[in-house]
Amino acid sequence: MDFLYRPSVIIGYSLLGTLIGSVFCSIPSLHIYNLAGVAFVMWLGVRSLIPYYALAPFFMSMVVAFSFMNTIPMTFLGAFDESAGATLLPSAAMVSQGKGKDASLLTGIGTLIGALLLILLTPFFYVIWPYIYEIVGAHLHWALGVVMVFYIMSEWPKGAGRGTHPWTKFKDAWRNVFAGLFTFTASAMFGLIFTTQSIIPIEAAFQNIMPVFVGFFAFPSIIQSLIADYDVPKQYDSKQINADWKDFGYGSGVGVVGGLMAAYLPAVTAGIGALFAGHATNHQALDKPKMEDPPEDSDLAIDYVMPEMYYRQERNFLISGGVGKIFYYVGAFLLLFVITDMTPGGMGRGGLNFILRPAFSPEPGDYWLISGTILFSAAISFFMLYLVTKLCIKYIHNFDAAMLHYFALIVVTVIIYFMTGIPGLIITAITTIIGMVPVFFNCRRSHCMAVLLVPIALNMAGYGDLIGQMLGLV
Repeated sequence: MDFLYRPSVIIGYSLLGTLIGSVFCSIPSLHIYNLAGVAFVMWLGVRSLIPYYALAPFFMSMVVAFSFMNTIPMTFLGAFDESAGATLLPSAAMVSQGKGKDASLLTGIGTLIGALLLILLTPFFYVIWPYIYEIVGAHLHWALGVVMVFYIMSEWPKGAGRGTHPWTKFKDAWRNVFAGLFTFTASAMFGLIFTTQSIIPIEAAFQNIMPVFVGFFAFPSIIQSLIADYDVPKQYDSKQINADWKDFGYGSGVGVVGGLMAAYLPAVTAGIGALFAGHATNHQALDKPKMEDPPEDSDLAIDYVMPEMYYRQERNFLISGGVGKIFYYVGAFLLLFVITDMTPGGMGRGGLNFILRPAFSPEPGDYWLISGTILFSAAISFFMLYLVTKLCIKYIHNFDAAMLHYFALIVVTVIIYFMTGIPGLIITAITTIIGMVPVFFNCRRSHCMAVLLVPIALNMAGYGDLIGQMLGLV
């Protein structure tokens, strides 16, 4: 009866992973890789918790659930991760106008479309992608260099040049540009030091990057939310999603481009991929704004008639952000199971691949098992996203978000100490200081990704040891 027993066990653990990922990853700033690291350590201690053949479906379903459910804290609570650039600005604007439901579900539908596209691209992954993998592999160092140059150059001045003197006007206009350069440089220098002189204990090496990301992204988001003391306005329960098939088609195309870039290039996140894809494909004209009256029983009708302020670009941005997210998190792990003669070890990248590598290796035929897990978990996760979104728009106005942020701060700190000890807390404190610069000076947070981009590019180019010697690190 093993042919009946194993599928039921795999389905059960896939469901369990989906539920765990949905519940815990709805906590602000709690990243899936933090949760996966804790779960993996528990499995190493008691391997009977999860059968080996159900290990990959369990963790894959957790990542799928995170791709959907982290939309909730990012949309309604302003909790940002390294891919927040893909969905942040339009969702924040919509929530401030009472349109949080549209922002959440547009991103969620984009994520669901991305899950389907991942499976439909199977021939591309098996037939064409291995050749791309072989050709591009030798040129990744300068490709990452181009990514960094473009990303830095795209940090345009955001100020209006206000002030009574030329110097004050200059500071107002260019403060975010210099803040971005400082963040990128400081992150790159820290990355060079961290990758050559890491103080994380060797037994926690598979989680050595966790305190770095927590400091750069999680803690600054929590601190910003606590300082701002932002109250979410009342949300309008719209009866339909403000988008048409053209929006989903165009947004999906952009998301696939950015998502594939993020899934394959090392240290390139969904936010950076979305920036590239948006610049390459954003050529549509703005739609004229329309007016939509709130229902008569809505409290919003007492205050004002809400304008329909999101244009086609913003809808495309949210949809493409959802597609890019699941390509980035799920697609990078899915590529691990694309086993061909040219890619006998798979092409997987990303944090989950790094976490499971010490104890797990893919086998031929696992691709279809993982594909089924993705579809199964995506269907449940989208349903849960819809339910939680409905609860948020009903109760978020009266919810004490500060208590949830304090709880998240405690939980993440405990996880860091449990996984990496005092050295991990020290690293988190240092990176939090750097990560606060974008918060106060309004530059892109993804500049912090230089902590990985620069060392990886230098090592791929063969200059990592030379730079380390010049800096006295080796």
